[in-house]
Amino acid sequence: MKFMFAFGLASIMLCIGTLLRAKVKVFQKMLVPSSVIAGILGFFFLNVLSLQDIDCGADSAMYTEIVNQLFTISFISITLTSAPGQNKNTAKNIMSGVWGMGIVWCILYALQALSGMLIATVLGKYNGMDNAYGTLVAFAFAQGPGQSAAFGKIYEGYGYQNAAMIAVTFAVIGFCMAFLVGIPFAKKGIRQGYASNCGRIEPAVLRGYYRKEEQTEYMVKDTTCNSNIETLTFHFAVIGVCYMLALGISKIFSCIPGFFGSSMSGLMFMNGMFAAYIVKWIMKKTGVDFLKESTLQNKITGWTADYLVVCSFMAVEVKVLGKWMMPIIVISIAITVLTAAVCFFFGKRFGGSNDFERTLGLYGTCTGTVASGISLVRIVDPEFKTTTALELGMMNLVMLLSTPVYILLLGMASGEVGKTVLAVSLSALVVIYVVLLRVFKAFGKRTY
Repeated sequence: MKFMFAFGLASIMLCIGTLLRAKVKVFQKMLVPSSVIAGILGFFFLNVLSLQDIDCGADSAMYTEIVNQLFTISFISITLTSAPGQNKNTAKNIMSGVWGMGIVWCILYALQALSGMLIATVLGKYNGMDNAYGTLVAFAFAQGPGQSAAFGKIYEGYGYQNAAMIAVTFAVIGFCMAFLVGIPFAKKGIRQGYASNCGRIEPAVLRGYYRKEEQTEYMVKDTTCNSNIETLTFHFAVIGVCYMLALGISKIFSCIPGFFGSSMSGLMFMNGMFAAYIVKWIMKKTGVDFLKESTLQNKITGWTADYLVVCSFMAVEVKVLGKWMMPIIVISIAITVLTAAVCFFFGKRFGGSNDFERTLGLYGTCTGTVASGISLVRIVDPEFKTTTALELGMMNLVMLLSTPVYILLLGMASGEVGKTVLAVSLSALVVIYVVLLRVFKAFGKRTY
């Protein structure tokens, strides 16, 4: 009952957000997604009206848990989606973008954590904030609300109170920064001709919906007979199987002693990804992978992303943050400036004809999620004529190079890695990642 109340309230906010996007010119001009509008409304509704104090389920704890679960489901859904076919003629260009964006993401992941900790060290002298909280900004900006909540929960297990909420707050601010900086940059690219695939922003994009005469049939193939089982039902059933398998994987990790076992056990989104790969492999080997429909799977991922955004905003409880709200804002602004500078510097030098789109997508991803990165790319490349969206998806494999970063951060949280060692190690990793850019020929002359 309480879960459904919280879900229903988020749904009401989404409907209102969609209406406001369709009617309010300033939202149209800024291209603010309905989910972000809904999230801001939900945030004020819960905190100003003090609904957090009413035992109805619509509180920060419930929405934090929803964010955790939705992110796990979204990771499962992304992994289950079949990869699109690649044109051999464009493979080289695609890989330069994949390696370039993926490695720069790793650079920013390490830099955000290091910078957040250093800034928190200075600010902590005045408000008593442990500088470990500053590292949470990396999980929020570079990874998103789902990971921030997951890693925040792990931090809480090591004694850092309210770490999940602080991490989610960072993520919420990151979402805002993604669009506040990204949309003006996109419009500048359109005006100056950097975005060759977008002459102007269509009215439907501004409104956020298609009028009846503008609607076209979106082809989703039925892979099962609806008289037997609905295709959508089957796809959610497969996700459910993956989730149960992920719980088993999490249980196995929990048997490993030390911080590695306990940390991996808490990373349900990653265990969900492992589980989805296993299920996907089994379906392929048994010859039933044709029952998966990629377009529908993408729609499910989009559904989770929309609710994930609004619930992230609604998970923030201002009164709990108290005096730490100001350092959170200061750290967020500083990290936004750092992220924009790094993305814009390296993004111009990946060596492809779509470097502008790559820069925009990379910035959106490094302040929000891959979904927010793709949303920004869609503004300048509405029909996805470039390979940027594909590259943003594929670069998740390159992101695995960041594994030492989160191992170091979790080691610090558990007390097994000193903060001085952490700072030196993160700095060394940044240097290594920059060298890798050269090794993979993803850094060269400026292209725009």
